[in-house]
Amino acid sequence: MLRITIHEADGPLRLELEGRLAGAWVCELEQCWRTAKASHPNRKCSVDLTSVTFIDQAGWYLLQLMHLDGVSLVASGLMLQDILDYITGSTD
Repeated sequence: MLRITIHEADGPLRLELEGRLAGAWVCELEQCWRTAKASHPNRKCSVDLTSVTFIDQAGWYLLQLMHLDGVSLVASGLMLQDILDYITGSTD
């Protein structure tokens, strides 16, 4: 299960994820992201992965696609940070 909360306050549009980014939930996140992007075309977007517990291959692919589109990915913890480093190509 994945909970997606969209924060539309000032600043970047923020999608907060909680749970497993896997299976049908990947499609749900993509739909939420594309809808939010269409509704707010001039705002930057970030995805908060701090409370994500698992990411499957489709989830990795979607996060890579989002990153290439300019979405900021935020995570904490060594595992998630390692995943983000791989997705973003960062070695820091």
